[in-house]
Amino acid sequence: MKKIILSLAVVGTLMSCSQDKTAYVDNTVLIQDYYKMKTTEARFEKKSQALSDELDSVAGEFQKEVQEYQEGMNRMSAKQKEEKQSELMQKQQMLQQQQQRKSQMLRQESDQAIDSLISEVKDFVGDYGKEKGYSYIFGSNESANIMYAKEGLDITEDILEKLNAGQETKKEATTEESTTKE
Repeated sequence: MKKIILSLAVVGTLMSCSQDKTAYVDNTVLIQDYYKMKTTEARFEKKSQALSDELDSVAGEFQKEVQEYQEGMNRMSAKQKEEKQSELMQKQQMLQQQQQRKSQMLRQESDQAIDSLISEVKDFVGDYGKEKGYSYIFGSNESANIMYAKEGLDITEDILEKLNAGQETKKEATTEESTTKE
């Protein structure tokens, strides 16, 4: 009888040890709804629009120059036409290269900022998991890495709430300051 009780106690202990606490988060929701991601996207949208406006302005000036050439080319000698065409082609190539360089720099800057935010979120989820005693926190996304999970294991909203918690305080303080100043 003592052996049976001892065996059951050992089996019970082993079973309780093998019960890892697991959960998952929806990576897409977590990243998209993170306030820093939203502000970063807005910042790069403004930069992209400014770059687009700048490039449109330069392209407009170039088009005026091409139009002036086309209007006055009947009064030019063959040599002058050839020189002007060569000059315009070089200028067009320079403008295209400048556009590509600036677009690539903006894209790289954006990618670095987003990668940094993703690392920040990963670190936060890791710290959250340690604090809450999770053995595993899986990530899910549109490609459905997790096909089924028991209800209650999705902790996306809880993590998102804690991740964005500091921002709510900042928004309230900013609102109070602007109300007080008025």
